[in-house]
Amino acid sequence: MDDPKPCFIAFDDKTCIARGALTDVARSTQAAMATNAHARVLVFNAVTGELVDFDHRGTPDEMLHKLAITHPAGMGDSTGSSLPKPTPAGPGRPRLGVVAREVTLLPRHWEWLGRQPGGASVALRKLVDQARHANQAQDKLRQAQEATYRFMTAMAGELAGFEDAARALFGSDGTRFVALLAAWPADVRAHLLELAAPVFTPEHAGGPAHA
Repeated sequence: MDDPKPCFIAFDDKTCIARGALTDVARSTQAAMATNAHARVLVFNAVTGELVDFDHRGTPDEMLHKLAITHPAGMGDSTGSSLPKPTPAGPGRPRLGVVAREVTLLPRHWEWLGRQPGGASVALRKLVDQARHANQAQDKLRQAQEATYRFMTAMAGELAGFEDAARALFGSDGTRFVALLAAWPADVRAHLLELAAPVFTPEHAGGPAHA
């Protein structure tokens, strides 16, 4: 799925303590750290498996204000009207999301693009969309493997069977992957199985991703 809605998940050691919009997860993690000075809290993007680092210090409102500045893309609707809001786009072409960036091609490439209906820009957009569609299944597999491995490395790198589980993940061996995770902490295992689900669909099972 393209551009999934941001969702976040927090763990205190191996136990899940919050999941949802970044603002709600941040509040929960701040409360956990205030209650237990020895809490080992990690927050992840629940879709990409990436660690999210932010400053928990200050009052809840101060923390959320800093969060709105450092992680605007992850903010949900529960932040309150006092926090910074994105500036609405003005009228005109930029509202379509058109972004100008440098592209370096050989002369023959520019000549071919220039002969296409709509010119080089339209032709390039069509080519990119065609490539995205053609590689969609393989991209989904690769992204799921990478997200799972990121989270697994951070949360389970020291657990027994980690290396074998990584090999099963990139080999799309779902049966072995599930078996190796059986003895791992329940919350960690549950999120790993959620992240890895696209890897072990019937069309991918039994074979590694191709470059």
